[in-house]
Amino acid sequence: MVVVHRAYGFRFVIYTSDHEPAHIHITGAGQAKIDLIGSGGAPRTVYSVGVSRADMRRLEAEAARRQEHFLAEWERIHGRRDRR
Repeated sequence: MVVVHRAYGFRFVIYTSDHEPAHIHITGAGQAKIDLIGSGGAPRTVYSVGVSRADMRRLEAEAARRQEHFLAEWERIHGRRDRR
């Protein structure tokens, strides 16, 4: 597990033994998973548990702002970039 970012009291994590599609897990006051390349190329929430709607909006916006950074980290950790 590699913490690639922290914001709003949450950790943005990429697991080293994870699978495509490229995504991040978010942990803190609850948990969420965001696909880094959703429909239209924008990040999209896969699920969230225990995360308030306001926090989820902040986390989604943060994932969009840092999308290229997160994709570069995914490639660095996994040696490949999602091909979708």
